[in-house]
Amino acid sequence: MLVLHGGRQVGHAPVRRTNLAYLRMVPLAKALRRPGLEVRVTRYRKRGWNAPDLDPVRDAEWALDRIAEQHPGKPVVLVGHSMGARTALRVAAHPQVTAVCALAPWIEHGEPYEQLAGRSLLIAHGDQERTTDPALSYRYATRAKQVTERTARFSVRGDGHAMLRRAGDWTRLVRDFVWGELGFEPVAPDIANAMREASPHGLDVPLGGARV
Repeated sequence: MLVLHGGRQVGHAPVRRTNLAYLRMVPLAKALRRPGLEVRVTRYRKRGWNAPDLDPVRDAEWALDRIAEQHPGKPVVLVGHSMGARTALRVAAHPQVTAVCALAPWIEHGEPYEQLAGRSLLIAHGDQERTTDPALSYRYATRAKQVTERTARFSVRGDGHAMLRRAGDWTRLVRDFVWGELGFEPVAPDIANAMREASPHGLDVPLGGARV
């Protein structure tokens, strides 16, 4: 599993280990570790997306290439938050990537989705979000569903961008998705049911509740 942290639209300063966006993902990464699963947390060279350079995309591609060299043929699940989620979606075409988990993803109009063909996709977005747009992640999910039926999107009621109020629920959802996709455990019923639904059902599922 490769974990990709958030950042900012523009930022050329290096990411330190004390950076909050990086630290936010460390407990999540620790919670998902288990025998047989290697978990890596990427720390970008620069803090920003920095279009047109797309620095985090380059860093994620580099990390995936290193994983491919060290573990050829092994499946990789990407887990990203905010800018890291956008990065994960962009690099999903890597041949060893089998699934993407996008948490509070930063999505823009015209975001590519064709690279998700053949992958599983889980999106989760808080309904109290003030930093990234849940409406755009919903729209993205409807488009991704056209190229991969294994798409689900959950609405985390009562939480926002930092994923703090319902941290345990976010962690449980990610753990169920990652462990299920990698075959360590059966796919959790709520995720399986959401993916089984025809669009647009299964793309605005209250976390821990019935679909809407």
